[in-house]
Amino acid sequence: MASAVTSSLNVIKNVTVIGGGLMGSGIAQIAAQAGQSVTLVDLNADVLKKSEASIQSSLARVAKKLHKDNPSAIETFIKDTSSRIKYLPDISKSLDDADLVVEAIVENIDAKHKLFASLDEAAPQKTLFASNTSSLSIKEIASVTKRKDKFGGLHFFNPVAVMKLLEVIRIPETSDTTYQTLMAWGKSVGKTCITCKDTPGFVVNRLLVPYLAEAIKLVERGDASPQDVDTAMKLGAGYPMGPLELADYTGLDTTLFIIEGWHKQFPDNSLFTPPEKLKHLVKQGKLGRKTGEGFYKYNK
Repeated sequence: MASAVTSSLNVIKNVTVIGGGLMGSGIAQIAAQAGQSVTLVDLNADVLKKSEASIQSSLARVAKKLHKDNPSAIETFIKDTSSRIKYLPDISKSLDDADLVVEAIVENIDAKHKLFASLDEAAPQKTLFASNTSSLSIKEIASVTKRKDKFGGLHFFNPVAVMKLLEVIRIPETSDTTYQTLMAWGKSVGKTCITCKDTPGFVVNRLLVPYLAEAIKLVERGDASPQDVDTAMKLGAGYPMGPLELADYTGLDTTLFIIEGWHKQFPDNSLFTPPEKLKHLVKQGKLGRKTGEGFYKYNK
């Protein structure tokens, strides 16, 4: 039975990534490193230029790690990987040969619906669809398509080139072949893949976001300072970064966006109640590292 499923897997050779931000650029890079032909799409030409520069910088770091004292091998690695990535501002021109489309655009359900409805009309029937959403429902995103059996979630972590985990999410309609193909593709780009149902936040964020919120509520109540909370979790639980440091690193607006979305869906779950202090900081524009101040102050 297992061999029959394996023999029917789709081979992913051509990947289209939509969204040229940090996540999309990272996904495009690791697919190209794995020998696949990649098209990175973003409607904003300036974003595409930044994507290309970001990928080149990241590839240089990867190449130095792989080929430390071999300048020739470093140059060849960067050149070969770069040659497998195309940058396009037009989605329609990126779909003809696509075996897999990975969406990495803004976390907005309407924007994702609009995108996947158009992709469903334009992409070949063989093309698998996946979303890199970190907080929205895969089933809801897939609802506008006629290929729910070919739809799944591929949740990467930032920075994509470094973080080893990939959460592969299947909905009830996802076929076994699609699921196995997505798992195999994840492994082919060097990730350790885990499986999760289409539950809020999947595994990592479902545990992480309420943890961050509870840490913020500790500070909000005056139970402990941000420094003491972070020190406690680093030295008492062995975490490499404290929860307030992590919230600042991730972006307080991002944390608030996720937890407010879950609170709207599940108002009776107290774990999803947004902390008032978090809302206050975001309202003040203190979003963490990216603005120079959150729970801590940073030199820009």
